[in-house]
Amino acid sequence: MTESATALGIDVGGTNLRIAEIDSAGRILSRHAERVTNGREAFPNRLAELVASYRSPNVGAIGIGIPGRVNAAAGLVLSAGYLDIGGLPLAAWLGATTGLPVVVENDCSMALIAECAIGAARSAENVVMFTIGTGIGGAIVQGGRPLHGHATAGQLGHITVRPGGERCNCGRQGCVETTSSGTSLGRLIREAGLATETTVETLFARSEAGDGVASSVLRAWAEPMRDAATSMAAAFDPDLIVFGGGLGNAMVRALGQLPPETSWYSYDFRAAALGDDAGVIGGGLWALAAHRREGVPQSSLPAFAADVGRVPVFIPQQP
Repeated sequence: MTESATALGIDVGGTNLRIAEIDSAGRILSRHAERVTNGREAFPNRLAELVASYRSPNVGAIGIGIPGRVNAAAGLVLSAGYLDIGGLPLAAWLGATTGLPVVVENDCSMALIAECAIGAARSAENVVMFTIGTGIGGAIVQGGRPLHGHATAGQLGHITVRPGGERCNCGRQGCVETTSSGTSLGRLIREAGLATETTVETLFARSEAGDGVASSVLRAWAEPMRDAATSMAAAFDPDLIVFGGGLGNAMVRALGQLPPETSWYSYDFRAAALGDDAGVIGGGLWALAAHRREGVPQSSLPAFAADVGRVPVFIPQQP
């Protein structure tokens, strides 16, 4: 792979799919977004079409973020929410179809890779990330590398914060996804007797004006997340905890308004910086770091470059 090589970063969301060509500094050279095409055959076939359409001569690798459980070492999608692609060997299939090496990660891991490279966690080597949206995703970077555990570490939305609480989609009760997601915030708004169209910005405005109901809703939403973040601080002692997703900024703001907590465990936290671009940037950078044998800029990828030889990849045989 040459010094000028680029990669395609693909970010698969619950609704939209984004693809972008990324250079080694994390710059987006071209981009496209569309609705996700579902189906075990339709989804990978559409990915192959998009790669063919947006692949420039410089593209040397592909990095894909999937919303669900991924075995990154095998390039295997284990589950992806409503997307019917569980069990799909995506890296091998797309690699064979396109002739390019492919890496597959959980979408939150790809976003965190980008934040560590050029975003809110730049130069940090030990970072925990929560993504707050309809549900709650998570990822961990430790020693500059995504932490996978046996295969799928990072399911941080399923940390128990309220034992015996509401049943989660994962089958357990009291997960932080049931208390501090966007879905949970909507439920708290309804239970407080507020209009269903009340937004989080409206809650902040009303709270700052002295509305006790709005303040109570924000506190009920943020306190369980603080419990989850403190647990991550106790377990991993990260340099930083980052909150991303559509409600990441709001969560940081709500956490900042909570009364101080007495705890052994202190940590810095901040909102993610790259917004909707984080997934494609992380996908592109991780693909380059995994497949470039030299020339990865240390300034933009301080830790990932050192891990090039440790990332299992699928490289198709030449015919």
